[in-house]
Amino acid sequence: MAHPEADEVYEQQHVHDVYQQIAGHFSATRYKPWPVVERFLKELNPGAVGLDVGCGNGKYLTVNRNVFIIASDRSENLVRFAVQHQPHGTVVADIFSLPHRDAFFDFAISIAVVHHLSTPARRIDAIAEILRTLKPGSETHVGGRVLIYVWALEQKTSRRGWDKGDKQDIMVPWVRKGAPSQDGPEQSQTFHRYYHLYQAGELEHDISSAGGRVLESGYDKDNWWAIATPKTADV
Repeated sequence: MAHPEADEVYEQQHVHDVYQQIAGHFSATRYKPWPVVERFLKELNPGAVGLDVGCGNGKYLTVNRNVFIIASDRSENLVRFAVQHQPHGTVVADIFSLPHRDAFFDFAISIAVVHHLSTPARRIDAIAEILRTLKPGSETHVGGRVLIYVWALEQKTSRRGWDKGDKQDIMVPWVRKGAPSQDGPEQSQTFHRYYHLYQAGELEHDISSAGGRVLESGYDKDNWWAIATPKTADV
């Protein structure tokens, strides 16, 4: 039996509260766009309007000056960094209830967000909520597109060393170093964030289950990514 309230409490403790506390340190380490995300944004038509769901500090808002993005995140402290990237819009919002119209946006990105949700149903529901906001397509026209990134289970060549057969639901530490005190060296503090590590084919499965059609997908630097569009009645 599902316990959505318990899942929400778990994510609040092991995801949302953590990002509220590490927002400043986290933002300072997030400044370089990932190549696939940069390509996706730069290939958009001038004047396109879209979303960055789980925007963090808003580092992707400056990639393409010819599009307009409404960025959202659950963390008020991270949104305070994102709001500096004018003229784009920013809002504090939950991925399960985005404050946006149905079938309105040309594109969306959600980078390293969905893997923080603690059950398969919640991950699928979150993707479905993003797809809800995108323009529908037709037999001859692709609708709005979303780019989703998630951490991969298959990371055997990385410093983390995870690979197929390892646990997919894990806690990942974030170490925040403090300033030296009068009594001694700097004091560090460790926070643990929940992650679901996606295995090959799982992201495509979740997108399909959420009502999306995968247009392109791949692996990039320890992440699985996919570009998808809402399914049409004819697909």
